Amino acid sequence: MPATSIGLVPQMLRRRPVTGAPVAHGAAERLKRSIGTFQLTMFGVGSTIGTGIFFVLSQAVPEAGPGVIVSFVIAGVAAGLAAVCYAELAAAVPVSGSSYSYAYGTLGEAAAMGVAACLLLEYGVSTAAVAVGWSGYVDTLLDNLFGLRVPQALSAAPWDAEPGWVNLPAVILIGLCALLLVRGASESAKVNAVMVLIKLAVLAVFVVIAFGAFDAGQFRDFAPFGVAGIGSAAGTIFFSFVGLDAVSTAGDEVKDPQKSMPRALIAALVIVIATYVLVALAALGTQPWQDFAAQQDAGLATILDHVTHGIWASTLLAAGAVISIFTVTLVTMYAQTRILFAMGRDGLLPSRFATVNARTLTPVTNTVVVGIAASLLAALIPLQDLADMVSIGALTAFIVVSVGVIVLRVRQPDLPRPFTVPGYPVTPVLSVLACAYILASLHWYTWIAFGGWVVVALIFYVVWGRHHSALNDVLSRPGRDTP
Repeated sequence: MPATSIGLVPQMLRRRPVTGAPVAHGAAERLKRSIGTFQLTMFGVGSTIGTGIFFVLSQAVPEAGPGVIVSFVIAGVAAGLAAVCYAELAAAVPVSGSSYSYAYGTLGEAAAMGVAACLLLEYGVSTAAVAVGWSGYVDTLLDNLFGLRVPQALSAAPWDAEPGWVNLPAVILIGLCALLLVRGASESAKVNAVMVLIKLAVLAVFVVIAFGAFDAGQFRDFAPFGVAGIGSAAGTIFFSFVGLDAVSTAGDEVKDPQKSMPRALIAALVIVIATYVLVALAALGTQPWQDFAAQQDAGLATILDHVTHGIWASTLLAAGAVISIFTVTLVTMYAQTRILFAMGRDGLLPSRFATVNARTLTPVTNTVVVGIAASLLAALIPLQDLADMVSIGALTAFIVVSVGVIVLRVRQPDLPRPFTVPGYPVTPVLSVLACAYILASLHWYTWIAFGGWVVVALIFYVVWGRHHSALNDVLSRPGRDTP
């Protein structure tokens, strides 16, 4: 598609219309609406619970000690403030693409490309990180049931503390999720809902058993590393809340999205925070916080072994984790494929990314691309090098959404909004400040890697994306919505 004659800056500032937006040549205009409110809520819960509580405690507790409870609350508050901002935009702009689409409609094309880079990083790395953690529970389950273990060469990345050749269980998990996604969104949503209920039941069993051995003395040295440690752990933990964003990536496939999406976001947030706090309290009350550092794989299962002095409870937990962490990978992969679809539909990626299978109405090409990329990350990169990269991408996207609420209120005050942010404008401002606080606690090398990734995305936009944007087909002026 030929580029328009307008300059680079006007192109970067032009915005996608909230309604009636043009579609790139060769792209499908929309997907099939087949997901209800309950299934959408389970998407949010399924993509969130599992990443944090099943294995991030072994990463976060050594940073903050028992004060990690406060870290969970800080991360939850930041996620909650952002979630209500997402709810308003999801109801007002019910399309796939999440904060990418919201940024495109409020801040402009270049900002949308930067946010897209954040989202693709967030979901791609999250998929890989979850798959890496899943392999630890597979190993525990095989050992408990059959006395077998996956060989080190096939269960660890080359740069792990105990290196291997490839993390094969992680690759298998991603492949299974890709196959299910190819079959259809409705089928994926139903499988996810069943697995999420199993996950919640398993975690309830853990809480009951762990509280039976609860010792308040384990909280005596509550914050051994002070406020800095709590903030650092909050940044690590935050990646366990990013699944809430997945709800908003399903905008084109939800029935009655103006009502269903806000309800699903809020319901998922409440379920996730309550579950995280209960499980973290129960786990920390069973053993000294120093012991968590040595439990990198299947940490909750190890705790139950110590409490019950047997393997039946940990076997149950490991089986539940193997089944339920599948849902996290499934939804994060789903979210990434829909963001790619939205970008292809807008012309900022080749229109091939916005084509769908005639029978299943799913973007098969996207699923294959995402599956291959996530498999390579999971197979070759250790978990500890992935978590903060997920956090920085999610936090940046959350800030953009919070700012987008304010911008859209100013520019289009009469736009129908079935859900509005309570406490506006204080709530979106607090959301920005909370996310910025956690961002400030992340390691410097995470910022360098993240900055390099965004720069690559913006170079791609300048060289290719702006010339193929669907907005080139209509007259565009900076500072005004495209008609």
